[in-house]
Amino acid sequence: MIKLVDISKFYQTGSVSFAALDKVSLNIEDGELVAIMGPSGSGKSTLMNMIGLLDVPSEGRYFLDGKEVSKLFEDDLSEIRNKKIGFIFQSFNLLPRLNAFENVELPLIYRGMAAAERRTRAEHALEIVGLADRMHHKPTELSGGQQQRVAIARALAGEPPIILADEPTGNLDSQSGVEVMEIVRKLNHSGKTVILITHDMQIAQQAKRIIRIQDGRIVQDEEVA
Repeated sequence: MIKLVDISKFYQTGSVSFAALDKVSLNIEDGELVAIMGPSGSGKSTLMNMIGLLDVPSEGRYFLDGKEVSKLFEDDLSEIRNKKIGFIFQSFNLLPRLNAFENVELPLIYRGMAAAERRTRAEHALEIVGLADRMHHKPTELSGGQQQRVAIARALAGEPPIILADEPTGNLDSQSGVEVMEIVRKLNHSGKTVILITHDMQIAQQAKRIIRIQDGRIVQDEEVA
């Protein structure tokens, strides 16, 4: 479970300090499909960075699976992040010189995983997203939707219980967006906790819960009918 208690994040611009997050408290249960919505500058990306352990709060406490992680050093955060959280970004972040299989395998190499297990996991992840027949193609040989599916496979290969998806359909045409969201829903149905960061109401309404953030504060938190 994800539990945030009075999380604040302050940034300094010259002599002026401002709160990107202002005493945010939030619980997300295992297996939920949650959308976090808000306009540009609302704090939703900062909140994603907090949940994903890419940043630490200035104030407040963060508990992940019952363990407080808000005071840990970067090495510890990195280890937890690698085991528990998979990231999907709007810009795909694929390495152009590597093919689909190699892009999916790369994080597993960094984790020191044996070659045989890496191959099994990468191939299985590409099968899940329907790209088993494209694993030897480089990103430039794939459509935008296929590139995003490779990025999803890369997130899945580490078998994390939590998926953080930042505007996962933002760079896609409508049909590719539908296909990507179908994969995201299937991942949730398989038991993964999925958190979508989006400004698109059509995407948010595919979640089971919508959290709205504005000026660094949660202003609405409701179940989707």
